[in-house]
Amino acid sequence: MATDSLRERDVPLNTLMPLIREELSAGKSVRFSPRGVSMLPMLRPGVDTVTISPPPEKLKKYDLPLYRRDNGKYILHRVIGVGETYICLGDNQFGKEYGVRHDQIIGLVTEFTRGKKTISVTAWQYRLYCRFWAFTRFPRRCLRKAESVLRGWIK
Repeated sequence: MATDSLRERDVPLNTLMPLIREELSAGKSVRFSPRGVSMLPMLRPGVDTVTISPPPEKLKKYDLPLYRRDNGKYILHRVIGVGETYICLGDNQFGKEYGVRHDQIIGLVTEFTRGKKTISVTAWQYRLYCRFWAFTRFPRRCLRKAESVLRGWIK
């Protein structure tokens, strides 16, 4: 028996955004499964889900906002720097995104589900993961570069 639930459909975020904005503006939370690999290994595309809540007045370092770039693309990346604007970076990326304005922020991840386990962003394990992942960015980048060179030599 097939169900016609939105939960089981692959609906582009652009299509859902008016509904998401409406729910968030009413103070509610929204859950969806993000696409893309920029937040690996924490979020697996099409497998894990995130719960987005209305954003606070000011984001903090390590917050995980959903925002819209000026080109219209929706992004879910971690805040790694706070000033007049934010510096954001995906866990699986090395190029920082500078100049993310607060008016671009749509919502903030408050929890995520990985497999069958729901993890709050206030959990100490999650906060430790964020700091560890940020701290090891340079060594991970070096290892990725070395791996690329080795693969080139092998070929």
